[in-house]
Amino acid sequence: MAAGHQAVIEVEGRALTVSNLDKVLYPAAGFTKSEVLDYYARVAPVLLPHLRDRALTLRRFPNGVDGKSFYEKNCPRHRPDWVGVHRVHGEEGTIDFCRIDSLAALTWVANLAALELHTSMARGVDPDTPTMVVFDLDPGAPAAVLECADVALWIRDVLADVGLTCLAKTSGSKGIQVYLPLNTPTTYADTAGFARSLAQLLERQAPDRVVSSQRKDLRTGKVLVDWSQNSRHKTTVCVYSLRARERPTASTPLSWEEVQEAVDAGEPARLSFEAGAVVERIADHGDLFATAATVEQQLPAFG
Repeated sequence: MAAGHQAVIEVEGRALTVSNLDKVLYPAAGFTKSEVLDYYARVAPVLLPHLRDRALTLRRFPNGVDGKSFYEKNCPRHRPDWVGVHRVHGEEGTIDFCRIDSLAALTWVANLAALELHTSMARGVDPDTPTMVVFDLDPGAPAAVLECADVALWIRDVLADVGLTCLAKTSGSKGIQVYLPLNTPTTYADTAGFARSLAQLLERQAPDRVVSSQRKDLRTGKVLVDWSQNSRHKTTVCVYSLRARERPTASTPLSWEEVQEAVDAGEPARLSFEAGAVVERIADHGDLFATAATVEQQLPAFG
């Protein structure tokens, strides 16, 4: 049933009012709000396992990626009564983050033009216990994604030397992110300390390629290994989330073979995927990030 720019659709037995489906949210690609909803519906089976348990910060673009955006931590009060929250207490007070645990809830969020989905390192039920370590690799021009990929391979090898396995994904923007799944008891002090020690080790060994400080004057031509994301108050873009770039790219899991092949070939295009390509990859490979939620590892002493 349509009314003006609104329509009522049924998702998993829930009636949802969606609006402005023809609105173009990615002007350079002509990618509409309807296509955003369709993308999230198609990736929901692999996205929801990484989303449902975590406090979610929305980045909303009501007028598309060329317009202004805003971050939203507290789940909107006008949410349907079947959209739950992760209530997290902290220094900022109590925040009711959206709990997106179903296709219907994901569709509701997408209809808010929440193009980007940013999640915490911990599960909502235990916000003080991160389940992973993240190394966010951000290039300082003229360094670019291939330099990040090269550093990602280096991190993989260093971790393998101490018996740890890790996963890679594109940021969907300029860089690469390496995730070390733990899923065992730890603290942010431990994960941040570990990430910082490794970042500084790489910086000492290759100061011409790697920097561990966020100072902009130090980053030219280098890859920042951003260890500071391992904080209770920080989030990283969720796997499969769209990004607010010129085209509808998404944060996409990679096999290590793909990372190596892109570096060997010198082809950065191999490390960028738009919405349609992500859906095709899922059909071909399933969820390359699935083990992030299941692998159990413990941090060794490091530094």
